[in-house]
Parts: sequence; structure tokens; C-alpha cells
Amino acid sequence: MRRGRPRGATHIPKKRADTEGSIYLDRTRWVASLTVGWDTAGRRKRMRYSAKTRREVAAWLAERLAERGKGLLVEPSRQTVAGFLETWLEDAVRPRRAPRTFETYAGICRGHVIPAIGKVLLAKLTPQHLLRLYNQERAAGHNRTALMIHSVLHAAFDQAVKWGLLARNPADGVQRPQHHSRKMRSLTLEEAGRFLDAAKGNRLEALFVLAVSVGLRQGELFGLRWGDIDLTAGTLQVQRTLAQIDGAFVFGEPKSETSRRKVALPAIALAALKKHRATQAAEKLVLAEVWADPELVFTTRIGAPLVRSPFTRRSFKPLLTKAGLPDMRFHDLRHTAASLLLAAGENMKVIQELLGHARFATTADTYAHTLPDQNRQAAETMDRLLKSRGSRVAHKSS
Repeated sequence: MRRGRPRGATHIPKKRADTEGSIYLDRTRWVASLTVGWDTAGRRKRMRYSAKTRREVAAWLAERLAERGKGLLVEPSRQTVAGFLETWLEDAVRPRRAPRTFETYAGICRGHVIPAIGKVLLAKLTPQHLLRLYNQERAAGHNRTALMIHSVLHAAFDQAVKWGLLARNPADGVQRPQHHSRKMRSLTLEEAGRFLDAAKGNRLEALFVLAVSVGLRQGELFGLRWGDIDLTAGTLQVQRTLAQIDGAFVFGEPKSETSRRKVALPAIALAALKKHRATQAAEKLVLAEVWADPELVFTTRIGAPLVRSPFTRRSFKPLLTKAGLPDMRFHDLRHTAASLLLAAGENMKVIQELLGHARFATTADTYAHTLPDQNRQAAETMDRLLKSRGSRVAHKSS
């Protein structure tokens, strides 16, 4: 006798356990639902996904179950991209990064990302959201900004994965925006001389001399205190940086541990600093009651810390014009210091320590092209070696 379902009976699919998820038809769309936990009131927390076909939602459910098996599945969160980024900036970036780096990251997040996708739920963020944002920036001609956004968001969402807020980094699904970085500019020896000649008599002459002669970063120069300088020994200690963030001056740690360094001062820099100290002492006598910070080496005319933008506009750029030099960044004076020393034959390792680079490869990669024509030197060396060998062989034959 044949056994089986009674004639006319309707097939009832086997009910899935809560841990297996469920698939059902909701009007015209298929929906997959998966229980991922329970809240404090004992209510289920579910992830849901809808699509036009059952096959698509079944594939989504299979992926989530596989993630849970690997420990990668995270509970859905109502946190927005904006809320997450603000938390990440304050809890992960500000305590660990230099003030200038924090300022840059905050500017990218608050000025570009949050206005565009800040209201999107973090759990719902997709690579398509990021791609659309990058394309908008590139369409506006902001190619470098698109690249910076990608770098900042990649770091932020890596942290979200570590915190268990995301199963995977959505930035991994977007190709890194292409950008041809601005070519490094450094002054030749003749140009550097013209620049320093133009700076003579300027109340910040010593700052420009230090930038060209020992390659200090702008933030390191702004944060320099007289206690960091030993005019007798002719040395200087880089101990801190200074930046303005949200209108407030912030002293921070140097860029890396190797950036905290002791620098031997050339005679030209030492003389400029001694002259600057005497000039500043005279200024303090006149403005003693309003002088803001008696310990800072480089200040405004009332002893206040220097601010990047006004300094560049009022002090640095006019000197370039006076010296008849093309437009360049202040940071290019640091490149100038390294390039001049390398051209004179100084050891690359010494340059690394002077600049405070954490890795030798950074110095080598940045400045290798500024060295004399090493290919030509290598060819001439090989000529000498082979000719010398030929001469020895001929001598033995005779």
C-alpha cells in the first residue's frame, strides 16, 4: 500500500527554528528575517532584507547565517553614520593622533561626509553610498578630497568592525579614488639663499632660517619654547607641536616617537635665534602687560601663538614674492633642507634622524629623486671597474 500525503492535502513547509531565520512573501516582495539577539525587555532583535525574488533573499539569509557561524554577524544598530563618526573622532582619534591630524580628520568628516551621508544608519551603509560621495567630490574637481575621504572613512569603519558595529568595512568594496599627488617642490641652493636674504630683518627671520636649515615642521616651530633651546650647546629639542583646533590652541605630541628629537643647530640658525631672542625681549618690555605667552619662541606681535593661515598669508607668501620665487607650501622648506643636504653628499640615515621620520623608507622614498644622477655615477663606476680588470688581464698576458 502506498504511503504518503492524503489526497488533496496542501504541502506545509517545515517551520524554521528562530536561529535559522525565515523567508516570507510580503505583498509583492520577498522578505528574509533573522533573529540576532534579545533586548533588555525580552523582545527579539531581528535583521531583515527584502527583494523581488525568493532566491535573492535566500542568498542573503545564507550569507548572514555563514557570518554568524564565523562570529562576524553583528546586531543591527540605530546609530547613524554622523553619530558614529563623532564618537570615533572623540574617542579614537583625538586621544591618539596629533592635533593637526585630528583637525584634518574632523574637517573631512564634518565638512564633507556628514552633510552627504550622515543621516544614513551605520548598519545600512553600503559601498554604493561611498561611491556616490566620491563621485560627487570628483565631479566638483576635488580629486584629492575624494582620496582623503576614502582614507579617513576606511580607518573609521575599520574601527567600527573592531567595535562590533559592522560585520565588514564598506570602504573595502569601493576602489580607492585616483589622485596624482602634488609634486614636491624644493628650493635650489641659489633660491634658498635668495629666500633667506629676503627674510633678513623680518621679525620671524629665525623661524624661516630654522625651517630651511634643519627642516622643522610648521607645528614644531609654532610650539617651540625657549626652554627647548640650548644656545650655549647649540642644540634644540623638539618636544611638542602647536595647532589651532575649533578656535582653541592645542599643544600636542610630535607626529611620532622619532619626531621627538634633539637637533644640532648650524651656526646660521644659532645666530638667528640669538638675534631673535634679543628682539623679542625688547618687544616684551614694551608690551609686558599684554604679552600672551612669555615662553614661546615664535609669536605674533603681542606674544600670542601663531596661526597657520594668517602666518602663511602675511609672512610666508610675501617673502616668496620678495625673493622672486614661485608659489610653494611652507612644508616645501622642510623638503629644501633635506634636498640640499642630500645634494651635498650627507648620509640618508642622518637626514632621517634630522627630520624625525619614523621609517628610513619614508626618507628614502621621498628624497631619492633629489640625489645627484646616481645612474650616471654607477655607469662610470662600472666603466672604471671593467677597464681596470681589462688592464690587469692584458698585463698578465704580456
